[in-house]
Amino acid sequence: MFNGEIIGADSMQVYRRMDIGTAKPTVEEQAGIPHHMIDVAEPNEPFDAARYSVMARKITAKLCRRKVIPFVVGGTGLYIQALIHGIFPSLPSDPAVRASLKKEAGTFGSAFLHRRLHTCDPESARRIHPNDAFRIIRALEVYQLTGRPLSVQQAEHGFAEQPFAVLKTGLHLDREILYERINHRVDAMIRQGLVEEVRNLLAAGYGPELKSMQSIGYRHMVDYLENRLAWDEAVRTLKRDTRRYAKRQMTWLRGDTEIHWFEPGRINSMQQQITAFLNADR
Repeated sequence: MFNGEIIGADSMQVYRRMDIGTAKPTVEEQAGIPHHMIDVAEPNEPFDAARYSVMARKITAKLCRRKVIPFVVGGTGLYIQALIHGIFPSLPSDPAVRASLKKEAGTFGSAFLHRRLHTCDPESARRIHPNDAFRIIRALEVYQLTGRPLSVQQAEHGFAEQPFAVLKTGLHLDREILYERINHRVDAMIRQGLVEEVRNLLAAGYGPELKSMQSIGYRHMVDYLENRLAWDEAVRTLKRDTRRYAKRQMTWLRGDTEIHWFEPGRINSMQQQITAFLNADR
């Protein structure tokens, strides 16, 4: 209807070989509508909001030059923010500090470092899962090198840059319905072969310490395959952690007052709003 193409804004769908656990668009879906920022990195490649912003901005500009409407689709709020408003300047880094923190994580576990982060940067600790060793270490590294919380420095940047005219549309479901759908989605992923996907990743040399393998779904299946969790407990905690992630995701998005919220079935209302936005921009 709008001559659009999709730019993915999902921090996990950027990785190749990780299809089922990320609910990646199917081959048929991608054949029907061109998708971008899907399968652009290997699971062991560093990938963050800054890299996403650079790549996605180039695609956005290219589509705009072709008079194609970019639809940025996904729930990774920081990636969307980085695309629209830019990313704050690179903060200092020190390999020795990072190596020391990694050693602590290996010895005491990421939850140990997460508790330390909660003391010096409670806002970052709130956003970062206790199992996400990569982001915990980075936030602690920034604090150790600058003496100031990462979250404070991000807030000061303010993401004020705005090179694009943007319409933000969010989909709202009743929480109970959303949680029920999450549970069904986990069951569907398991039927589709999530365990085998994770087993193949491990066999290919993508270890559980990788940022990508620490994500929801993958770390749970790794814990099952490596006999740290019984099957029923792996499935239970996967569903629980997905629901918790959805709650944090909605908290982030609810803080954006520019988002226009719709129930998913209100297609006509969304179409009318998009039409009005595009006509106003001409």
